[in-house]
Amino acid sequence: MSTTSLKEVAAEAVEPNLGARWFALTVKPQHERTVALALRHKGFEEFLPLYRTRRQWSDRIKTLELPLFPGYVFCRFPTFRKAAVLGTPSVNSIVGFGGVPAPLEDSEIDSIRAMVASGCSVGPWPYLRAGQRVRVQAGPLRGLEGILVSLKDRWRVVVSLHLLQRSVAVEVERDVVAPA
Repeated sequence: MSTTSLKEVAAEAVEPNLGARWFALTVKPQHERTVALALRHKGFEEFLPLYRTRRQWSDRIKTLELPLFPGYVFCRFPTFRKAAVLGTPSVNSIVGFGGVPAPLEDSEIDSIRAMVASGCSVGPWPYLRAGQRVRVQAGPLRGLEGILVSLKDRWRVVVSLHLLQRSVAVEVERDVVAPA
């Protein structure tokens, strides 16, 4: 039984994304692409950030595209449409607290999108709470804010999704960042 009111249905008919927010969906292992495609076919805005990595097999090296956040797909929808989202095959739940979906900040999704679209080397990174916040001042990631870390004589800006306690890092030149 749905709790959707007539007023919400009317609002949805006029403006389908009225009140839509980004949410993280937990999905069955290795079903991220299938869920993203199913959500898109249902008319939802979905986001499945991928990164390239090289894997060594006994006879060859192969480049793969893997999800930045294994087990998660991001979807933008108004909360009264959560039943349609949860009815999507392989979707386990919407990340939240006490049974209430917790929306993600638009700025976090925008930052992840910018990192993936930049063409720079992007990859998963351990979640960080402490560190210096920086803003990229030049290049394709200009305006991106995150935490600056150094690894093997290379600099990376780490952007964290606090709700999921996951992070993503992108390699940058040290001279293009400044304290935020």
